[in-house]
Amino acid sequence: MYDIIVIGGGAGGLTVAAGAASLGARTALIEKKEALGGDCLHFGCIPSKAFIEAANEIYAARHTSYAGIEARGEVDLSKIMERVNQSVATIQKEDSRERFEALGVDIYQGSPTFTGKRELNVEGTVLSGKKIVLATGSSVKHPEIEGLEEAEYWTNETVFQQTDLPETMAFIGAGPVGLEIAQAFARLGTKVTVFESGKSILKKEDPVIRQKAMEILSREMTIITDARVQKISNEGSMVHYTTAGEEETLQTDRIFLATGRKPNTEGLNLSAGDVTKNEEGFIRVDETLRTSNPDVFAVGDVTGHMPFTHVAGVHGKLVVQNALFSLKRRMSYEAIPWNTYITPEIFHIGKTQEEAEEAYVYETRLQQVDRFIADHATEGVVRIITDRKGFVLGAHAIGKGAGDWMQPVVALMNNKGHIKELSEMVYPYPNHAAALEDTAGQYWRLKLFAGIVPALTKKFLRWRL
Repeated sequence: MYDIIVIGGGAGGLTVAAGAASLGARTALIEKKEALGGDCLHFGCIPSKAFIEAANEIYAARHTSYAGIEARGEVDLSKIMERVNQSVATIQKEDSRERFEALGVDIYQGSPTFTGKRELNVEGTVLSGKKIVLATGSSVKHPEIEGLEEAEYWTNETVFQQTDLPETMAFIGAGPVGLEIAQAFARLGTKVTVFESGKSILKKEDPVIRQKAMEILSREMTIITDARVQKISNEGSMVHYTTAGEEETLQTDRIFLATGRKPNTEGLNLSAGDVTKNEEGFIRVDETLRTSNPDVFAVGDVTGHMPFTHVAGVHGKLVVQNALFSLKRRMSYEAIPWNTYITPEIFHIGKTQEEAEEAYVYETRLQQVDRFIADHATEGVVRIITDRKGFVLGAHAIGKGAGDWMQPVVALMNNKGHIKELSEMVYPYPNHAAALEDTAGQYWRLKLFAGIVPALTKKFLRWRL
């Protein structure tokens, strides 16, 4: 009997397997695919960022007329994808079967099924474990659109194997994945149209941030909100949709599906393991990441809680402690950030102005910050949300490199910090993080330079001098 069995070789599952084995637990890892690493490594975070970086470099080269340079030529998508795959292959070495086997992990390839509360069948091999961890991830959700199945559409799982650059593309879905890839193709020269069924893009972002993102992205592609794609015809070359009550059509070379994710739970026979799902099909877990079966845990996308690789990693660390040592450490999502890697980047942590019950908002436009002026990258804004006393509830930004220079807020919020702490830090000049410093400094300007403080200071100085 194993001390712990992990199902799924993505970020969350590998964190659990490596941690448990390193602590001396007899560990088994089940992965249905030959390569470890999961969606993030092979179809998501890593290949998409390599692709985006290549697209941004090409876009920048084509927009250097201010220096008298004119870059021309056709884009070779196959060469770009070679570079993308090189990035994946390099990181794959860290997630190799050999590395995990060297740690003491027994790896089984196949699709497991529960045959009992602590028992699994993997392609005819029966495994039992004191604890079992579900880390099966998620996959693309396929909406019910007439003609979609007949269309040769792309998803994040297929796009990085392509070699021919389409002249036109239609993206269905305007969430982070759809917009990141859409902008990259637009920057390579593809004419892009994005359909979003909601009234705005990036619905989870702060309203000012998503409005700015819409403004910037609309210059590079066509974004149609409140649009319902009804039908795909002509083998995927014609999109039929409605918007504002009107029926419209769009001819396109390729369709990209970015309509959300669904949990990977098919074939697990969860009922035999006494594991339940919620209304949306995700594994139901408590704050300790235990399922309805106290000996079974779940981590990552399959839980439906903040489907990000870094969250799966945090889940994994927590489960190692709770599963092996019978602890009851609880997961908190209050101070977990995320980035959306459009250009410019979006940073998000905590509550938005809409979500905070009592919101005090401090805001700086990047056109006021010296480094962004020097970089000619002044499009963007920083917003810090606090309570009445100045304790930070959330922070949001859109701007060049925002995912990096907003990181001080992560440490602050993890320590339930006050906005004044951000203004008391020393930032090298000229630094992009000065945007954060200026925003936090507004707290003191309101406290010290408004109200009775200047009058009292004036009286004191007259008396003192």
